[in-house]
Amino acid sequence: MPVSLVECLIYWRDPKKSVPVFGGVLLVLLALTYVSLISVVAYASLLALTGTVAFRIYKNIIQAVQKTGDGHPFKEYLDMDVSLSPQKAQEVSQIAVAHVNAAISELRRLFLVEDLVDSFKFGVFLWVLTYLGSWFNGMTLVIIAWVTLFTLPKVYEANQVQIDTNLEIVRIKIAEITTKVKAAIPIGKKGEKVE
Repeated sequence: MPVSLVECLIYWRDPKKSVPVFGGVLLVLLALTYVSLISVVAYASLLALTGTVAFRIYKNIIQAVQKTGDGHPFKEYLDMDVSLSPQKAQEVSQIAVAHVNAAISELRRLFLVEDLVDSFKFGVFLWVLTYLGSWFNGMTLVIIAWVTLFTLPKVYEANQVQIDTNLEIVRIKIAEITTKVKAAIPIGKKGEKVE
């Protein structure tokens, strides 16, 4: 089974690739906490343009001094086909629509109380989110999620047996509590009439 590029990055298979991706995105996210999105995009683009122009001038000077005919330093990237095929765009949009429809269906089920226990759990989750929102702003949560994406998979890979054992214990306890709550609340049962 081929290993995906994302998997190689988040598991730090090649640190020379993971460090720039992790550090670059983290730097942009931190910049977004202090400066507007437009400014961050403009400054990052200006920095990239300055770097590529400087590299191109440097390569032209080297070619002139050494009298080589190496050509354009970015030729391989200019020749790459970066267009998105209509088939790929349609495939991605179909997947996105399927996920959006599933999310809408699940939210409708939770908000319209199809199952009282599930809606109650969702309410507790929303209540926890209110506290989370009072402690952190959205950008802080995105930064935490980004750092977590690059740390948790590696930690899990190194300690998989212990983590799986503890997660199974937690899953069993949650299942026991959910069963007890559903048994205690008669309107939480699907398909049965309440007398």
